[in-house]
Parts: sequence; C-alpha cells; structure tokens
Amino acid sequence: MKKQAFKLLVKLNNLILPSYYKQDPMKLSTLQKAVLGFRYWALTNSLK
Repeated sequence: MKKQAFKLLVKLNNLILPSYYKQDPMKLSTLQKAVLGFRYWALTNSLK
C-alpha cells in the first residue's frame, strides 16, 4: 500500500514539478534544492 502511494506521488511529481537533472545542484536556489530533494525522496521510497 505504501509503495503504491509513493509510485502515485512520483507520477504526480513528473507531471507537476520541474526537473533539474541537467543543472548543477550547487547552483540551484534553496527552493529548487528542496524540490530536487523531495523528488529524490519520493523516488527512493517508491523503489523500496
């Protein structure tokens, strides 16, 4: 159940949140780093 919820969250992230994979993480703003961290957290939990 938890894994399915995270998979749904990852799909919503892909639709709604911007992707920063081509940019240098050190040059991102604080908000952009938070979005990147949230996307990473959701993805790693969906793969467990």
